[in-house]
Amino acid sequence: MQKLNPEIIFENEAFVAVNKPSGLLSVPDREGKGSTLKQWLQERYGEIWTIHRLDKDTSGIILFAKDEKSHKYLSRLFEHREVEKYYTGLVHGVPANKSGSVDAAIMEHPVKKGWMITHKKGKPALTDYTVIESFGNYSLIRFRIHTGRTHQVRVHMKHIGHPIVCDPLYGNGEPVLLSSIKKKFNLSKKEEEERPLFSRLALHAERLQFTDIQKQEHLLEAALPKDIRAFLQQLRKWKS
Repeated sequence: MQKLNPEIIFENEAFVAVNKPSGLLSVPDREGKGSTLKQWLQERYGEIWTIHRLDKDTSGIILFAKDEKSHKYLSRLFEHREVEKYYTGLVHGVPANKSGSVDAAIMEHPVKKGWMITHKKGKPALTDYTVIESFGNYSLIRFRIHTGRTHQVRVHMKHIGHPIVCDPLYGNGEPVLLSSIKKKFNLSKKEEEERPLFSRLALHAERLQFTDIQKQEHLLEAALPKDIRAFLQQLRKWKS
């Protein structure tokens, strides 16, 4: 657990907001193996309540309630779409439109467990997106999700032909190599094979905005993690 250090962004009597590192489960999975963010919080606070989740490989902001009353209230906010949720991610290619919305229902694949697809029989799902920066092969995009379907951003980006970088389920899952963005790339003599520049799901939950039970407004943000910032630095450096 040492390597995956969560960071507490904000807390009060009612809830705690944590910046979750990529690679750490939010809550125990079906098998119940491995460390989870919830366990980490339980060690600190004792009892803790789950409000929403982030995929294991998605980094960023996540809320947990400290008591049952807050849990009920905050869960209702999420259910009724009264929480503004923003993500930042890198996708393959450059979308035709600088901004747009993907309005496509999502359901679980009838055969492949844990795999979601867009299908008219699914639950409504709406994602707004804005291209912040483009690099030819890749684009940095801000997403606002109005619904909270499993893998929503990932499924919607695949749907429009621009999957999230390093997505093993909805993209090719392949790590990004410097040789793919730097034109005249030579491997150093010391290395037998190229080390990946970036190799995890390039998606980060950046911001949550909501009003708490005391009618207090919250705008909570988790800065982009170091690995995504380093990847962006290389993309900007070798932008053709």
